Amino acid sequence: MGRQGQRWPVWILLLGLSVCVSGITREELFPFGRNAGDRALDEGSDETQEISLQKPVTFYSGQFSQIYINTNGFVGLEKPAGESEYLGNMPAGFGMIAALQGDLDTSDGEGKVFFRQDSSPALLQQAADHINRAFPEDDVVNPISAVVVTWVDVASHRAESRGDGPEPSGRRNTFQLVIASLETQSYAILLYPREAMQFQSTSSYTMHAGFSKGQDKYFSIWVLLVLEQTNSGKRGVWVYEIGTFPHFTDIAPGEVPELPLDSHQFQTPRKHSHQHPVYPDVQQENLDGVYDRPEHPPPIQVQTVQYRPERPAVVEIENEDNIEVDVFTYNSGDCGGQKCSKFGECSSFQSGRCCQCKPGYYGNGVQCVPDGIPQRMNGKVSGRVVVGNSQVPVDFASNDLHSYVVVNDGRAYVAISAIPPIVGFSLQPLSSVGGIIGWAFALQQPGFKNGFSIIGGVFRRQAEVTFQPGGERLTISQEFKGIDEHDHLMVDTRLEGKIPEVPQGATVQIEPYTEIYQYSTNLITASSTREYVINLQDQSTQSRSFKFRETITFEGCQHDEVVRALPSTQMLSVDQVFVMYDRGEELLRYAMTNKIGDVNENPCFTGRHGCDTNAVCRPGQGNQFTCECAAGFTGDGRACNEYEKTRCQLHRESVLGAGPRGPRPVPGQYVPTCDAQGEYDPMQCHASAGQCWCVDRNGLEISGTRTGPGRFPECESYTCFTHKDSVPKPAELPLPPGSHILFAQSGKIEYIPLEGHNLKKNEAKTALHLPEKVVIGIAYDCVEKMVYWTDISTPAISRASLQGGEPVHIIKSDLSSPEGIAIDHLGRNVFWTDSMKDRIEVSSLDGSQRRVLINTDLVNPRAILTDPTNGYIYWADWNRDAPKIEMAYMDGTNRRVLAKDGLGLPNGLTYDPQTSLLCWADAGTHKVECMNPQQGSRRQLMEGIRYPFGLTTDGRNLYYTDWTRGAVVVVDRHARREVDEFQPQKRTRLYGITTAHAHCPSGQNYCSSNNGGCTHFCLATPAGRSCRCPDNAVGLGCVEREGWN
Repeated sequence: MGRQGQRWPVWILLLGLSVCVSGITREELFPFGRNAGDRALDEGSDETQEISLQKPVTFYSGQFSQIYINTNGFVGLEKPAGESEYLGNMPAGFGMIAALQGDLDTSDGEGKVFFRQDSSPALLQQAADHINRAFPEDDVVNPISAVVVTWVDVASHRAESRGDGPEPSGRRNTFQLVIASLETQSYAILLYPREAMQFQSTSSYTMHAGFSKGQDKYFSIWVLLVLEQTNSGKRGVWVYEIGTFPHFTDIAPGEVPELPLDSHQFQTPRKHSHQHPVYPDVQQENLDGVYDRPEHPPPIQVQTVQYRPERPAVVEIENEDNIEVDVFTYNSGDCGGQKCSKFGECSSFQSGRCCQCKPGYYGNGVQCVPDGIPQRMNGKVSGRVVVGNSQVPVDFASNDLHSYVVVNDGRAYVAISAIPPIVGFSLQPLSSVGGIIGWAFALQQPGFKNGFSIIGGVFRRQAEVTFQPGGERLTISQEFKGIDEHDHLMVDTRLEGKIPEVPQGATVQIEPYTEIYQYSTNLITASSTREYVINLQDQSTQSRSFKFRETITFEGCQHDEVVRALPSTQMLSVDQVFVMYDRGEELLRYAMTNKIGDVNENPCFTGRHGCDTNAVCRPGQGNQFTCECAAGFTGDGRACNEYEKTRCQLHRESVLGAGPRGPRPVPGQYVPTCDAQGEYDPMQCHASAGQCWCVDRNGLEISGTRTGPGRFPECESYTCFTHKDSVPKPAELPLPPGSHILFAQSGKIEYIPLEGHNLKKNEAKTALHLPEKVVIGIAYDCVEKMVYWTDISTPAISRASLQGGEPVHIIKSDLSSPEGIAIDHLGRNVFWTDSMKDRIEVSSLDGSQRRVLINTDLVNPRAILTDPTNGYIYWADWNRDAPKIEMAYMDGTNRRVLAKDGLGLPNGLTYDPQTSLLCWADAGTHKVECMNPQQGSRRQLMEGIRYPFGLTTDGRNLYYTDWTRGAVVVVDRHARREVDEFQPQKRTRLYGITTAHAHCPSGQNYCSSNNGGCTHFCLATPAGRSCRCPDNAVGLGCVEREGWN
């Protein structure tokens, strides 16, 4: 029987960390091969075979008597399009069950794709066991038919630029899909044997798993987690209810995500110690034999992993020592005195032999880990530390350290538990404790290697920290012990010495820094100076620094010519450093983003440029760069002074300062716009009146130039007054300093600073790391500087401060697929669409109040916008049968359709309050169009765009995310053409996009003051406001009212 183990507090970002029991093996797959009655798909890289079914498969709410088996890891419910239409571009345009869809290849004859229909009692019982284990609360299921598809030793297809055929890396995957059906119900069972899965991405395309109902609905499975986790109580086995006829709501995943904690409660396949099962050579005829399977195991008693519901930052996991696991074993043969990893091989060099990792893995050959897979590190921390002027040292021993590294981003998270407050706050500056983990798995620039790639996971580190100005010294001693039986790296840490006191309750902000690493035989040294700021509770700050030196010793292989060829000096760049001490949990946390590269990298990218804080660093060739003062400042770039304010700037400030609530204009008042030099923009517009006109250099209107709503005068012919040193006409509405474009990309939210309306692409960075999340929509609250987003993986609606702080869920229940999101910064509410529940909802910003506004005649609502000043909401519904764009009052009343003809797939939507233009980007018609909602005038802005998703506006520019290009694209609305684009370093699909203005836009409504006199929701309308109650307002004393009184 299992025994009660130690409880470990773990940072919530260690998503997926669970007790490690052995996953499914290749022997435990359903029988496959010729002798099992299988047929084989033709060899190739995109082969398809139609199968007529004896019993139909139910998928969503439809029944299918034909299915299509494809080389690329999926089963189609209709004839697939060519692979160029769906590879890397999910959801596909046709029904698809993706077991592990990617650019796969069997053309060399080594890989096979087997398939058959099967209604034998033994196989149906095996399927029933998986289903009933995954859904323990449901009635027992007994399938009557099954389809078994097995991809055996399939390879990644070689990119066209390198020739046709499989990749030469030798990496191959084996996985299986079983579709088990009743008369009107079907289940999918996905099986991923860990030792037979050697890659989870291909050279050309991202791999996908999930269920696609064409472009209508898509249920995604996290590819990176399929080996490590489960929803059926067995690691590597995933079970889903995929359809019921005639009514179906959504894909239902299995309900047992926890793994059994007692290894004696289930049987494992035949296995010998210190070796892995031997499988038939795929090149031999016995590939077609039936693979044995064990007897059906007894029911699994699942013990639930315990979570603290009131403390989302911590999860408790029970430790179990007596569990069989798959370990990183070593080859028994000697290789120059080394024993190579099972993912390594012995390579011969001129002077001897050394271990090296196989393709698809990295490390020093003795320890190897798969490319791209997040890494975990565990260990103990002990120490004796004197804090400040205290004469009594603080002792601690065997405190748990847990680390999680998102290696594709170089982002490392470290948590140390049971640190008492007397020393916890003062340890915040010592991100160096976890910095070594960042160095080990830093993002590698071409030609450079991170620590683990060079020396593996066995080494010693000695570091000395000297604090300024007091001279306190602390020694950090760490021993890295390699990979344990759970595939986790192990480290022991000892802290000894004295540190300056950081007052309790204070927070610490660490500035980005660089470290120069010097490499020699079995020795690595580094040094740096770190600066940090202490933010005290009385709002004051203190700036401090410390000097840091470290020495790393290890045993390398002296014959390794690959390592010797690496640069002897490399630079580690560390930014986005986050530190926090949690008094309640006694938990110390560090996070940082790490990049290893050339010590001669351009100073603009490293921050070592010396430009004024009010200047922009412009990189040139090599190490060359220039400093340019930002708009509104003058100087040589090293020193920049603010310009004297111009007539236009003084005019603008006087109007903005006249508002009753500070720097906002009185509703209906005209606010002038100034160019980059502070002069009047030749074209001025009055947002409320919807009129524009030309002005002279003094801001006086030029007679005869005023135009009506939706039209713009040609002011270029009147700009002869412009002085000779002025620049070409800038963007229409230059924003104040500090404005940014925010966009969502694969588990993170990134930002691009704006200079005027131009993207400062070299300064683009990640604002929030959200591992394992699929962020769809994002919105920005200009009042509290908070970003809000929708996440379809949890699902949830969350928020975080861009000034620092952790993400917080505000809505977690009664959501299916939240997508579009918008903020009412005046009424302090958030609106969102749910494309599976087919409704539009509103909530208070903290999620405490919630109300459904619209739940009829919606099919696929996505983008949503607010116009708080005028009291409207706008949204797009990309229903393929009848797409439309609609509007309503913010209380959901007075709903009407704005556009429905000539639409295809309206994804992105944005509204410019200055010009009263509503614009949308259509992925079906490949157009951008705009209209004035109050007048109905609609015009095409441009055509020929690829696959837009999100859309936002800033003055004369539109910015949209494009799935095909993997970029943020800039469109000049006046010139009607694309003028710029930004492609993130990591090329994955981009989703929502928004503009984070440094200041809130002008305007007020009846909800701006005292919540409009409402007891609960104050929702603006064109004529006033509606006081509305939350849906859960029973007993809350809520009063509903209309109008403005």
